[in-house]
Amino acid sequence: MFNTAVDVRTDADGNVVLQPHGPLGADSAVQFRRILVHTVRKVRPLRLVLDLADVPEVDAINLGTLVALCDLADDHHVVVSMQNPCAEVAIQLAAAGVPSRHFHTAGQAAVS
Repeated sequence: MFNTAVDVRTDADGNVVLQPHGPLGADSAVQFRRILVHTVRKVRPLRLVLDLADVPEVDAINLGTLVALCDLADDHHVVVSMQNPCAEVAIQLAAAGVPSRHFHTAGQAAVS
């Protein structure tokens, strides 16, 4: 069962914005990974923005997916920007090895 809703939109500049709502747990892992991989491999926007403002927690499976997303996106020349993670998620992203250029907290400006 997929309990985490994900809003997807394409901005006028071609950037794709994904905004998951709720915790990213094992029940949402497969569907969330499919959305991310499809967006990077098939849609291939110049920039993929993950707005994590409404994600209070990320389990190990989804954390691994976010780490792998950075490498996959680099391979397909898609810039990934993970924006507005809560403090706990930001710490997890950093500890998992997500390069700081890929995630930005509310007080940080995203690098274009």
